[in-house]
Amino acid sequence: MDRRRFLLTSLAGALAAPLAVDAQPAAKVVPRVGFLGLNPGANLHLRAAFLQGLRDLGYVEGRNVVIEYRSAEGKIERLPALAAELIALKVDVIVTGGGTPTALAAKQATRTLPIVFTSATDPVTDGLVTSLARPGGNVTGLSNLAPELIGKCLEQLKQAVPGVSQVAVLWQPDAAGEHTDQDMLQGAEAAARALGVRLQFVKAHGSADFDRAFLDVTRARAGALAVWGGAIFNSERRRLVDLSAKHRLPTVYPSRDFVDGGGLMAYGANLADLFRRAATYVDKILKGTKPGDLPVEQPTKFELVINLKTAKALGLTIPPSLLARADQIIE
Repeated sequence: MDRRRFLLTSLAGALAAPLAVDAQPAAKVVPRVGFLGLNPGANLHLRAAFLQGLRDLGYVEGRNVVIEYRSAEGKIERLPALAAELIALKVDVIVTGGGTPTALAAKQATRTLPIVFTSATDPVTDGLVTSLARPGGNVTGLSNLAPELIGKCLEQLKQAVPGVSQVAVLWQPDAAGEHTDQDMLQGAEAAARALGVRLQFVKAHGSADFDRAFLDVTRARAGALAVWGGAIFNSERRRLVDLSAKHRLPTVYPSRDFVDGGGLMAYGANLADLFRRAATYVDKILKGTKPGDLPVEQPTKFELVINLKTAKALGLTIPPSLLARADQIIE
């Protein structure tokens, strides 16, 4: 090969090399989802429902989506630091379990990273979103509150304990915001009047108040109890169920988790359904939709769960009409 031909060939090869590199397909970026929970260890079935929702949309953990889990282990004060950890990991979206406190901690940690809450009580009043229809900002998700829930709980309890004349309501002040608390109290009072029962409202800010609260209930001779609480009540549900059994109080709870753990009955939003539906928000956000453009959804599925073993221990015979309406009966 003569010198001129050699140089031309070498030059052509040098020019082609960068083009060949540029032509290589870019590595596919796997989305990263942060999952921030208050006490996920006690709610593994809800996490499983979220993962199933993702699978239904084509996302399989470890294959085409990475999920970073962080749990506060029931300690609300740990949430801000855990939210900051997820942000530092550069996740694409944060999903929060554990109700309003977890969602607020995530929002306070970032004003830009998309956040999807799974079970906030009153997102507007609590300052998570501007409105349900147009959340605005970087936060959206699903609410577990329906205005008629407390009334429905009292109605089911009255049917389970027909002769009851006084019902105690155990509630956690400020767990759902002042406005929501007032709506709940007013709704409970209206329902009680319609049912012909008196109400005794008993406050418990945290687990340290439980023993005192149950003593107040028994001293007032309440014949049954309705638990209407926030994330702390859910984290301490085993203890609440045990105290109800100890004081022989027929109790209605806000979610089936209490009944699975031995509580008498529960009526409330189907939380597993909310967690499954949260996956659709994640999918839309990963595909480019802004959180502020995704309306907050309210619960569409509710469930009544009754534990007949607990009813028997309390000496109760649950009416067939109530059993016929139950979504699940635990025997």
